[in-house]
Amino acid sequence: MKIRELVKDLSCHFNTIRGEKICADTHIQGLLDTEITEITNDSRKVVPGSLFFCIVGANSDGHDYAAMAIEKGASALVVQKEIDLSAAGAGNLKEQPVIIRVEDSRFAMAAVSAAFYGHPAREMKIIGITGTKGKTTTTYMVRSILEAAGIRTGLVGTIETVYETAAGEEVRIPSANTTPESIVLQRRFREMADGGVQAVVMEVSSQALMLNRTAGFLFDLGIFTNLSPDHIGPNEHTDFEDYLHCKSLLFRQCRTGIFNGDDPYFERILEGHTCRVETFGLGESNDLRARNITLIHTPGELGIAFDTEGVLSLHAHVPAPGSFSVYNALCAIAVCRHFDVSEDNICRSLSRIHVRGRIEMVKVSDKFTLMIDYAHNAMALESLLKTLREYDPGRLVCLFGCGGNRSRSRRFEMGEVSGRLADFTIITSDNPRYEEPMDIIADIVTGIEPTGGKYIKIPDRREAIRYAIENGQPHDIIVLAGKGHEDYQEIKGQKYPMDERVLIAGILEEAKKQQ
Repeated sequence: MKIRELVKDLSCHFNTIRGEKICADTHIQGLLDTEITEITNDSRKVVPGSLFFCIVGANSDGHDYAAMAIEKGASALVVQKEIDLSAAGAGNLKEQPVIIRVEDSRFAMAAVSAAFYGHPAREMKIIGITGTKGKTTTTYMVRSILEAAGIRTGLVGTIETVYETAAGEEVRIPSANTTPESIVLQRRFREMADGGVQAVVMEVSSQALMLNRTAGFLFDLGIFTNLSPDHIGPNEHTDFEDYLHCKSLLFRQCRTGIFNGDDPYFERILEGHTCRVETFGLGESNDLRARNITLIHTPGELGIAFDTEGVLSLHAHVPAPGSFSVYNALCAIAVCRHFDVSEDNICRSLSRIHVRGRIEMVKVSDKFTLMIDYAHNAMALESLLKTLREYDPGRLVCLFGCGGNRSRSRRFEMGEVSGRLADFTIITSDNPRYEEPMDIIADIVTGIEPTGGKYIKIPDRREAIRYAIENGQPHDIIVLAGKGHEDYQEIKGQKYPMDERVLIAGILEEAKKQQ
């Protein structure tokens, strides 16, 4: 594709940092008819005919690799500041590289990527979900409902990217980021569109919005689940105000916004929106509301049932506990209403929903309930344990560890939460990384002890899970927290296979042989 075609959308863009539309000239030095055969922001992947994006990152600056890219045959560079190509001997090159100077090279990368792949988002309905909690579960709910209705739907999120090819083969790609970098995202969109995908539901992180990963296209539906302090710190957001602002940017990039109208930050998220607004929740002012909420507790399952009123009336049953499951399901219903999905399809899909590592029930015994959940910080763990308390367990047992080479305060906080809200805590390892597991466990104990909560220390996670199962009592609810969908344990720089589902199956098989 010629550069002339790639840069059409660069003159005007929405500046996410200042929250305003900026129109400025894009300065191009070189031939607009230069042919580009590949695009990349990784200098190691540059091949002859490439366009290389010089991106300013948290740990490195792509402008420092501009000369290397030219030496490897890059035909063009996108830059946002002056570069020195003398190391590449630019003056002696037969064909001078095209230099495209822009205000924001990340935005340029998103816009050029969309053009390079033929604007695939225009060929599908794109649903973007943002918020602190509930994104992953809600994306799976939406995909399940739409697929059941015969709408081929791709998914992009924290756990994986999933879609079917034209031949009906399922593609599953593990995720490195909640929302991929724009080049990867547009390439995935193209693969989906070429495979006949009609809709895409994706998680949109605040980081992705801040870094323009989702620039270059318009979401058909933008979703807000909820907001609470998170992702604040080095290389993330400077403060809560910045975090909130970045979340709100989705609603200047979508046609219709669907919001949790009960969230205390709802009005703040709305500031500056350019979309049509719809709401869901429990409050009377919402467009879609839940009523007659009932807790369901059967052997091996904790669930919830409710009716809806407002723009749609139906009865839903979700095999996941708590009020947040009501909100997630309401959100999914509000989305799928825009696709004219039948009430039967919605209810049937919700009753069968299963999200890996998100309040994932694992049948072990009729005596007690065991689940796996990704709760890996104090806020998430407190929300989960409070929800499980509503089901009046015989005992609430919490098994967890904390990651190494991360904030020690998280360990104290999670220890305090489990000590206060669980009847019994099993402290074990998570991803110790380069730290000693017992040092991490000692920090967790420091958080638990002031609460007076009962606990045991079992560093080996497999043995900790064995202990939880073998000592399960009637009506216990046991939660294995922290790992969720992860199928590895990171120790001393290496990732070793460790899937809690596999561990549980092995423990049960061993117990069966010993009977």
